[in-house]
Amino acid sequence: MGAMLEIDRIVFIGRTFQEYTSMFNLKRTDLQGKMILDCASGACSFTAHANKLGATAMACDMAYEFDTEILAKKGLEDIDHTMEKMRDVAEQYDWTYFQDVKGLKKERTKAFYDCIQDMRIHPYRYLYGKLPHLPFEDKQFDLTLSAHLLFTYDDRLDYQFHLQSLKELIRVTKSEIRLFSLSNRSGKRSRFVDQLKEDLLPEVRAIEEQEVSYKFQRGAQTMMRIIL
Repeated sequence: MGAMLEIDRIVFIGRTFQEYTSMFNLKRTDLQGKMILDCASGACSFTAHANKLGATAMACDMAYEFDTEILAKKGLEDIDHTMEKMRDVAEQYDWTYFQDVKGLKKERTKAFYDCIQDMRIHPYRYLYGKLPHLPFEDKQFDLTLSAHLLFTYDDRLDYQFHLQSLKELIRVTKSEIRLFSLSNRSGKRSRFVDQLKEDLLPEVRAIEEQEVSYKFQRGAQTMMRIIL
């Protein structure tokens, strides 16, 4: 593997609803009538679209500490910043879906605008929170989704952070947690995955790994399902 994507600041950027359905193998029946948490959600548009499809979805992220209009300005700057960095490591990605950096920017911008619009109309869906401590009741959600935080930054976030964060997601979730991906920023399987499975298995019904249809970062095509 070559150099990893380096982002020298915390960026407010997100994925589209369509990306989430691929990353997490989501069907409409997984959404309808369900309480769903997206954490950490960033500028993803999942919550906006899931609610339109009959879910009661909420987003939680440390970025929501800031006013929506501040995030609206920051997000556009962060997209530009990230796209510049992407050009340096483009060979580490599969461009079948996005075609090129221009196509990626278009999708990231679409997710961002959908998220910001929903934040303006339904601010109560977007709550400030920071793992491993979340502002939710025990077993509040049927399903929790978490993308591109745990495992991704295993060079910055230590094992105890991962363990405590997953225990917190288990606390607030009733039925299932889905995590994507199991790879770090170098595209390698995180060194924490197997130990976490061993430590958490006594507290849950099952932990499974599934290959998903989503392809972007090379080596990152596996989702973890924690069945509660």
